[in-house]
Amino acid sequence: MITKAKPLSRYKSRVARALLLAAMTGWLLVGLQGALRPAVAADETSQDQLDQRIHDYILAHPEVIMEALQKLDAQQRETEAAAGKATLAARGDDLFRDKKSPVGGNAEGNVTMVEFFDYNCPYCSQVMPVMEQAVADDPQLKIVYKEFPILGPDSVFAAKAALAAERQGKYAAFHKALFSTRTRVTESVVLRVAAETGLDVTRMKTDMQQADIQGLIDRNIELAQALRITGTPGFVVGEQIFPGATDLATMKKLIEQARALQK
Repeated sequence: MITKAKPLSRYKSRVARALLLAAMTGWLLVGLQGALRPAVAADETSQDQLDQRIHDYILAHPEVIMEALQKLDAQQRETEAAAGKATLAARGDDLFRDKKSPVGGNAEGNVTMVEFFDYNCPYCSQVMPVMEQAVADDPQLKIVYKEFPILGPDSVFAAKAALAAERQGKYAAFHKALFSTRTRVTESVVLRVAAETGLDVTRMKTDMQQADIQGLIDRNIELAQALRITGTPGFVVGEQIFPGATDLATMKKLIEQARALQK
C-alpha cells in the first residue's frame, strides 16, 4: 500500500514510534514503581535503589517493553477500525451512492465495492486486473471509483483529468489507459493518453478547472480520512474497510460476505 509523502511519513513514523516507545517505557516504570512500593515501604529502600531495581529488571526482561508496545498498537488499531466502521455506517450515501463519483461494473448491482486510488500508485495498477476479473465474474458487482490523489501534483492533475473524462463518457477507457502506462503519470502523459483515448483534450482542460471537480476530490480525501484510509489502494466492501492491494480470492470473499449481509 502506498501512503502520501513517503519519505516524510517514514521519518514521522520513526519519530512517533520512538516517542511511543519512550512513553511506554515511562508507563512501565510507573507500573513497576507502583508494584514495588509496598516492598519499598517495608524495607525503606531509597528512590535511587528503586530506580536501580527497575533498571535491572528491564535489562533482564527487555521483552516487556515490546510486549507493552505491541499491546498498545493492537488497541490503537482496534480503536481506529471501530471509528472507521462507525463513519462507514454514518456516511453510506457519500461512500456508496454519491452520484458524482464514477461507477463501473453493474450500476444496479446488489453489492458495491468502493476503491480509493491514485494513478501513480503501483499497487493500484497491479490490482486493476484483479478488479476487472472480479467484475467479469460477478454480473451483480458495482464499482465506485474514488479519486484519491495523495502522491503529488501529477496525481492531482490525473485525477482531475479522469473526472473531466467522465463528462465525455470516457472515464472507464481513460482510467484503464492511465493505469496501463509504464511510467509515472505526469501532466504530459495524461494529455497524451487523453488524446489516444479519443478525448476532446481542449474540452477536458476546461472541465478540469470546474470547481465541482476539485470539490469531489476534496470530499473523497475527507471521506478517506474519516474512514482511516491513509494510503492507496483502499477498498470498502459492505461493512469491511480493506487497506492495500489484494488477490482475486480475497476480493471475492469480501464481496460474498457483503452480499450475505443483505439476506
